[in-house]
Amino acid sequence: MVKVKATIGIDIGTDTIKILGINKDTNEALFLEVHDSYGVQKGRIKEPTEIAKIINEMLENIERKHAYPIENVLVNINGSKLELIPNSASISVGRADQKVSEDDISRVREEVKMINLQSNNKKILEVFPREWTLDGEKESRDPLGMQGFKLELEAMLLSVFNADIEAVIESLDGIDISEENIVPGPIADANAILSPSQKELGVALINIGAGSSSIIIYEDGKLLNMSVFPIGSANITNDIAIGFQTEIEVAEEVKKKYGNCFKKTGQAKKINFPLENEDIEEDKKKKEYLSFTEKELVKIIEARVCEIFEFAQEEIKRVSKQGLLPAGIIITGGGSNLSGIIDLAKKEFKLPARIGYCKEIKGIEKDATLSTVCGVLLSRNDKEGSFVPENKLLKRIKKMFNNFIP
Repeated sequence: MVKVKATIGIDIGTDTIKILGINKDTNEALFLEVHDSYGVQKGRIKEPTEIAKIINEMLENIERKHAYPIENVLVNINGSKLELIPNSASISVGRADQKVSEDDISRVREEVKMINLQSNNKKILEVFPREWTLDGEKESRDPLGMQGFKLELEAMLLSVFNADIEAVIESLDGIDISEENIVPGPIADANAILSPSQKELGVALINIGAGSSSIIIYEDGKLLNMSVFPIGSANITNDIAIGFQTEIEVAEEVKKKYGNCFKKTGQAKKINFPLENEDIEEDKKKKEYLSFTEKELVKIIEARVCEIFEFAQEEIKRVSKQGLLPAGIIITGGGSNLSGIIDLAKKEFKLPARIGYCKEIKGIEKDATLSTVCGVLLSRNDKEGSFVPENKLLKRIKKMFNNFIP
């Protein structure tokens, strides 16, 4: 019997590192390993040698417990230094019969990467086509096989700091990995959660992680905008610790147990959260409590979540889509577990909103914290995006939706 080989995805996050192994032929989960992270700040790797130690320990545990041969490894890259840049390029079609070949497509893709970046420390990681033009005729789909003389491409280029790429590779010390196997976090999230119809209608996906948050926006099946900002759910924990003058560990427990980010009636209820004082001898210990009201906690959490949403709103405004995304707002990541976050999102964005989970990988629980690691694996066949054919029904839905916009 042939031994099943595992393709593994690694999500290096600020709070945790996740390694998920799947059978690539069936998309069935084989194992999941989660470990506390160290050396990642605001989504960017600062201590790659420490990350390498953790990942190697995790892989040893996986090998000991599961013994699946590893066939391929993919990993995420994140942080506010990920940036989309628009650019265009044109070439002359090479074949004598003037039919666009795969070589022509490759040449114009390489040509569009030729951009003068503001920093010599940055490079282009991926190309996302927005529109093709053949002899002046605009065409949304890949023009392969069409006939013409001049081929043009408008695209969004995803740039990244060289140092961030090097940090990812160094964190996978001992693993043979190339840049082709490094997937930007927001792209991974989109591949895990968004359906072709959502991308066609218009949708914004927000991932609220521990150290950073991201937004990625699609319409007509195309990537419109993407941004990562250095605020996440850890900032909410810090705010609670400062506001209630307590330890970070206590603040995190309070957030998980009582956290809510949407104001409701009857919030004057007082909560007494039990504290443990390890500095006092066992026989002299007295029960101590952190006392606060639900209203006080909601005020702290809501302010920070609204700040994250404000960053997201700015990116939506950049592409003039405020209130004009029929598929709405989808929220994922650890911060999406906050009670009331969907009600707050509906209020702030004035759009439909829901929590996003990965449905494509079998055998994993419904967990928004696994979106990125699932998406890394699902990106293996879709590294540069894909064209979604025109859907007339979806266009009618979009038109009907826009009629309700004031």
